[in-house]
Amino acid sequence: MPALPSIESLIIVAAVAIIAITFHEAAHGYVAWKLGDPTAHQQGRVSFNPIRHIDPFGTVVLPLILYIASGWILGWAKPVPVNPSRLGSPRRDMVLVAAAGPGINLALAFVSAVILALIGGLSAEPEFLRRLLTFSIYFNVLIGVFNLIPIPPLDGGRIAVGVLPGSLAFPLARLEPYGMWIVIGVLLIVPLVTHQLGSEINLFSMLIRPIVNGIIGGIAGIVGIGDGA
Repeated sequence: MPALPSIESLIIVAAVAIIAITFHEAAHGYVAWKLGDPTAHQQGRVSFNPIRHIDPFGTVVLPLILYIASGWILGWAKPVPVNPSRLGSPRRDMVLVAAAGPGINLALAFVSAVILALIGGLSAEPEFLRRLLTFSIYFNVLIGVFNLIPIPPLDGGRIAVGVLPGSLAFPLARLEPYGMWIVIGVLLIVPLVTHQLGSEINLFSMLIRPIVNGIIGGIAGIVGIGDGA
């Protein structure tokens, strides 16, 4: 078991995760509201109050256990209610609603990188803020990419259902009740089992991490922080 993280590290992880998840869920609700479905707005989900979005187990307990045990983070918030029948163009608009969450996370990562670049020019760079912003870049890109995995109920799955032809979209949509278990199995259980068997298959390292690192590298290059993030 790895060494327990410091209190400062836990504060940074908690602050970044709460902000990232709150903005992610509020973005879904806001876009749905603007496209004709006020359900999330009426239920108070178009809000920057994290309490409105937190799922006690998925947002707090599970990510904390995983981070302390392995340094890896996986979690979820309460689903934002969306009534497709109230949207102007249900299939198209559901794609936009789904894309809003990962989109705002990538925007948060970019803003964090810009601020990090600005404080890099200070004579006395605040270490805590540098660590917080660096983790914010990583976590927001990670949660954005993770949510774009094309398996419902993840956002990428809902985007895929909206853009694929019906012959592919309908079978994919039927996976939604089992989607998170499939993702957990592939990303967590398969690596653990195959590691014990002596030949680890880790799709996170093989597929997701290179995409995350590539996006972070692109953002760093745009704002001029080189490899500092």
